[in-house]
Amino acid sequence: QVQLVESGGGLVQAGGSLRLSCAASGSIFRIDAMHWYRRAPGKRRELVASITSVGSTNYAESVKGRFTISRESAKNTVYLQMNSLKPEDTAVYYCNIVGLTGSSWGQGTQVTVSS
Repeated sequence: QVQLVESGGGLVQAGGSLRLSCAASGSIFRIDAMHWYRRAPGKRRELVASITSVGSTNYAESVKGRFTISRESAKNTVYLQMNSLKPEDTAVYYCNIVGLTGSSWGQGTQVTVSS
């Protein structure tokens, strides 16, 4: 069983920054990719950023140039550095990992950006 715990969410003013962390533990045999998703009020779940086991990254168009995904492989931890936050970034952010054992999700962390 894989457990993912997100942290770092909160309330910030537009233009501010937050750093989300996601630490994975449990029966981790192999991680192929780590992702950050978000779901904003009234919108469907959106893939925000991804990083593969070899370090390749991808970002949603709406966050390019503002968000950075990174990892500490030895600690099975993925981060999302969010800069220049906008009210449109307000959402619940979820960590997701895909590996040999399947797909696992964190509980989500709320990010609220005030205008």
